[in-house]
Amino acid sequence: MRILATFRIALRALRRNLMRTLLTTLGMIIGVAAVIATISIGNGAKAQVEGQIASLGQNVISVFPGSFSSGGARGGWGSMSTLAPEEAQMILDEIPGVVAVSCEVRDRQQVMGAGQNWNTSVQGESPDYLSVRGWSLADGVMFTEADVKAAGKVAVIGKTIADKLFAENDPIGETLRIRNMPFKILGVLKPKGVNFFGQDQDDVVVIPYTSAMRRVMGRQFLSAILIQSSSPEQMARIQQAATELLQQRRQGREPDFTVRSQLELAQAATANTKTMTVLIGSIAGISLVVGGIGIMNIMLVSVRERTREIGIRMAVGARGNDILLQFLIEAVTLSAIGGILGIILGVGSSYVIAANTDWPTVTSPTAIFVAFIFSAAVGVFFGFYPARKAAQLDPIEALRYE
Repeated sequence: MRILATFRIALRALRRNLMRTLLTTLGMIIGVAAVIATISIGNGAKAQVEGQIASLGQNVISVFPGSFSSGGARGGWGSMSTLAPEEAQMILDEIPGVVAVSCEVRDRQQVMGAGQNWNTSVQGESPDYLSVRGWSLADGVMFTEADVKAAGKVAVIGKTIADKLFAENDPIGETLRIRNMPFKILGVLKPKGVNFFGQDQDDVVVIPYTSAMRRVMGRQFLSAILIQSSSPEQMARIQQAATELLQQRRQGREPDFTVRSQLELAQAATANTKTMTVLIGSIAGISLVVGGIGIMNIMLVSVRERTREIGIRMAVGARGNDILLQFLIEAVTLSAIGGILGIILGVGSSYVIAANTDWPTVTSPTAIFVAFIFSAAVGVFFGFYPARKAAQLDPIEALRYE
């Protein structure tokens, strides 16, 4: 009962100076709202990046041409390739947990179709490319292993190519010319949009990698090998096994390839987002401290204004702990009210930002809970000194105070 009575007294005191109470909570409201909105924007950016990384495929490990030394000069990532199609087949055959592999060669070419032309990315791939990339066809079929063996002049195109060259016609069965060689269009890929690197994934022509190497690009080696793992848990083991297998093929020579997993790419891509979220969130958190200082300032003023009231309460039997509890409750109530209103403002701001911009936001229940608990903790921390000062007042001196 004593605690409930103290709580009622504290609330009555706050209602007595309602405008001052609201102005005191304003710093806490802004601080909590800023923290929640900042974290929501950061989480939204992280989710967007992760979604774009996921669009590159599921459980993908990529082998790229890597560093090498020649006459004292070192080449960088992708500077030279010695990756061969048989190495991709060895990875598929000899490493457990590998479910699909695609040999890849890439180039940009001017393509023509239906009287139109367009400069686009031409990619030579294996039939398993769609599985590795987690891609599907909107229409038509994928080329087969037989097309690869025969270096067939067949192609699957992205939505952008279909729109640019065959806007008025169904592209399935039409002829697409690459370096003046006719390729029959077998299928159209489902649209994927822009990837993490800002590239239009639908602006692509996919042909058998043998056709790309022999008929279009005149290459002997691959641009990359794409490996699909059976599960995320297997990726580290497969990455290590692929590295060892390829190195054995080179008989001790310095590695001229780089093996990277999709997890590493995702971690690198989200690292900057996490750093910026923490940085901006920390800056926003400073406003919570400023709000706490405001609460302490007002509570000190309140103690001074109510010195005689404190003396009367002590004279009729209130103990120091009762006075301490009363002022602590007032401080925590101020910060809690600010926290609740700040949560409402922060969540509302996140929705407004998402609705009026192309920037996604993800509001985390954990962030809301932590922001509220932190605001209450700020009230306790900054309210304790004024409350302790009030509790230590001498009753006789307090009664004499004017």
